[in-house]
Amino acid sequence: MRNWKDPSYLRTGTPRQQLAYATLQNLAVLTTLRDFDPVLAGTIPLNIDISSSDLDVLCAVAAAKVPSFLQLLNAHYAHLPEFELGQKPINDRPSVVCRFRYAEFEIEIFGQDCPTEAQHAFRHMVVEDLVLQAGGEAWRTAVRQLKEQGLKTEPAFATLLQFRGNAYESLLELEGKSIEELRAWLSNLPPPLAVG
Repeated sequence: MRNWKDPSYLRTGTPRQQLAYATLQNLAVLTTLRDFDPVLAGTIPLNIDISSSDLDVLCAVAAAKVPSFLQLLNAHYAHLPEFELGQKPINDRPSVVCRFRYAEFEIEIFGQDCPTEAQHAFRHMVVEDLVLQAGGEAWRTAVRQLKEQGLKTEPAFATLLQFRGNAYESLLELEGKSIEELRAWLSNLPPPLAVG
């Protein structure tokens, strides 16, 4: 499995991944947030992004560290366009959400009091990566098409996987499956391009 915490794979990736890497470097996001175990999650690492896709940076922020995390975000990013910073419960956990725009990207920095690899966005990305490896380019194309039609990433995967109910919870049912198991699973589904 790819080490998602090492962003160097972006440097040699698609043009948009390279641009994402340059953006993170220019803003020194990963360096600035290094005490909070930052990791880029979402569609750009998976190469299923569309033109409106943002950069999602997950951080592990212990409850006692929230004030210093907020201060850090304010100090480094409050001057950027569309800056917003707030706190709200997400997945039953207090969370910090910071958004702003820089160059071509909307950037979201997300902090929760749990390790980054235990956060839902990271876990979804790992599952989605395995599904894409098992399904190949046809799946990547189909996910992008559904996203272009307005679906969010997890519902797009859930649609193609024919899951019912909560897409975000359903995807996590595939955690721990091997690529071979996922290939077998996908072989029982209609070809993804038949959707839509």
